[in-house]
Amino acid sequence: MQVKLKEVMAQRVKVVFAVLFLFISFRGFSQNPADTVKEAQKTIYFFSGIGADSTAFMNLQLPGYRRVYISWIPALPDESIEQYAGRLKSQITADHPYIIGLSFGGIVAVEVSKQIRVEKMVLISSVRTKDELNKFQFFFMKLGLYRIIPGSLLRGTNFLTNSYFGAKTPVDKKTLKKLLQATDVSFFRWALKSIAYWDNKQLPERTIQIHGTADRVIASRLVHPDYRIKGGGHIMVFNKADTISKIVMKYFKE
Repeated sequence: MQVKLKEVMAQRVKVVFAVLFLFISFRGFSQNPADTVKEAQKTIYFFSGIGADSTAFMNLQLPGYRRVYISWIPALPDESIEQYAGRLKSQITADHPYIIGLSFGGIVAVEVSKQIRVEKMVLISSVRTKDELNKFQFFFMKLGLYRIIPGSLLRGTNFLTNSYFGAKTPVDKKTLKKLLQATDVSFFRWALKSIAYWDNKQLPERTIQIHGTADRVIASRLVHPDYRIKGGGHIMVFNKADTISKIVMKYFKE
C-alpha cells in the first residue's frame, strides 16, 4: 500500500514539474522587461520639410514611440510626387506605421499613405489636398520662376525669410538658418516643380491636420485643420512643440 502511495505521489510531482516547465517555456515568461518594452513600442516615421533634416522635430516630446526619420533621396528628372513617394516608401518597414509629415514632407506623406496601410498620420504646417494651396503659388511654380533664384539666396536668411517662416526669437532664427543652409537646391527646385503639378483631391484617411494661424508659407485661411495653433508660423513644430506634442500624443493614443 505504501509503495503504491509513493508511486502516485511521484507521478503527481512529475505532472506538476511538467506543467511548470510548459509555462516557463512560453516566450512571454522568458522575455526580459526590455524586450517587452521594445516590442510594445510603435514606430513613428517623420517626413521633414523640403530637403531638411530631423532638426525641426527635435523639440517634440513623444515618449513610448520609436522614431525613424525618412531620408530624402535624389529625385529623378520629371518625376512626380506620386512616383517619388513610391520609391521613398521602401524606408518604411514597420507594419501599420504612424506618420508625421511637415510642410512638403506632409504632401509626400499623403502620397505614401495611398500606397501603404498607415495606422495614423499627422500633418503639421502642411496640406491634405491641392485645393489648400495658394493658386498664385501654383502659377508662380508653373512659370518656373524658381529656376532663376540663386542657390545662395535659397540657403540664406534675412529679415524677410525670418518673417515669412515665423522665426522671431534668436533660437528660431538660428534653427531656420541651419535648416535653409542644409537645403539641396536641386531637390528644392524639383519639389516646387512637382508641387505645381500635384493634383491630389483625395482626403487621406486616419489623418489630422495641425496648422498655425500665422503661417504665411501655407496660408492659414486656405486650410481646414483639425487644430489651429494661435500665432503659429511655418516652423511652429519647433517653437510650439509642447502644444503640438500633446495633440499628437492624444491622437495616437485614441
